[in-house]
Amino acid sequence: MTLDYPVPFHTPNLVWDSSIAIYLFLLGISSGSLLLAILYKRNRQLERPSENWIIRSAAVLAPSTVIIGLLLLIFHLARPWTFWYLMFNYQFNSVMSMGVVLFQVYMAAVFLWIGIIFKREIAALLPKFKFIPNILGWFERFTNLLELVLLVLAVLLGAYTGFLLSALISYPMLNNPVLPALFLASGTSSGIAAVFLGILIIGKLKGHSDEVHFMHKFEVPIMLAELFLIVCFFAGLYFGGGQKLVAMQTALSGFWGTVFWIGIMFIGILIPLLGNLVVSDNLKYNRNFIIMVSIFDLIGVLCLRYFILYAGQMTIA
Repeated sequence: MTLDYPVPFHTPNLVWDSSIAIYLFLLGISSGSLLLAILYKRNRQLERPSENWIIRSAAVLAPSTVIIGLLLLIFHLARPWTFWYLMFNYQFNSVMSMGVVLFQVYMAAVFLWIGIIFKREIAALLPKFKFIPNILGWFERFTNLLELVLLVLAVLLGAYTGFLLSALISYPMLNNPVLPALFLASGTSSGIAAVFLGILIIGKLKGHSDEVHFMHKFEVPIMLAELFLIVCFFAGLYFGGGQKLVAMQTALSGFWGTVFWIGIMFIGILIPLLGNLVVSDNLKYNRNFIIMVSIFDLIGVLCLRYFILYAGQMTIA
């Protein structure tokens, strides 16, 4: 059944609203920025990673976006003061409960990783608490293992945002096995864009810096993967027939159809792709141009989250 309602953000039977879209967007940034930072650190074998702006950006983005996202989720609850119950009462048959476990392990590992990297800075900031650097120094011997675990956790976090929506089996468009991979790819893309803004605006790095060259290697493959997964997503709906086909047709028409073609495909994918494949190297590595393309990328990913969430709830089985 198609839910025929003229107001895009107030369709009947709406389960999750705008705050959830932002929550999914923020988790993608956390996952993507952390993946990028660990890969850069391991690839470049940095002697002082705490002085590198990719690492610094990820050290801020990875935990802060999750914290903000979880606060949005908590206040979205009917009784937000009972959130602590979810944190200590696990139900292994619940996607939401499994997400809580993932967040707890992920955040503990992220803070430990940040602590190890910024051990010297912590020692200088807290001279009276010498036991903290000593504890971090003991954990430092396991840095390699910790980073491998974090890579797995970051991938799981990026994919989890898709699993969370695909668990809504009453909505044909959301009950789609491609969603986890699509959200992982788009989340990684948004993480790279957010780190670009961090290193260029706050870190004031040049467009031809090693960090920028390293990050550019991932942009096109990830965007092409995202485009491929979008095609697979809609192909599954089209060939699924029935309400899946109705859901696709409904989503690609009206207000949310405009969001898809302009916000996602044009602003979020076409412009960044052309910005990496067509323009000259002088423009491609121009600081202001990279900032502009990164903003377009973030807009596209945010539009994707809103589109999937809202358009996906317009048609029910």
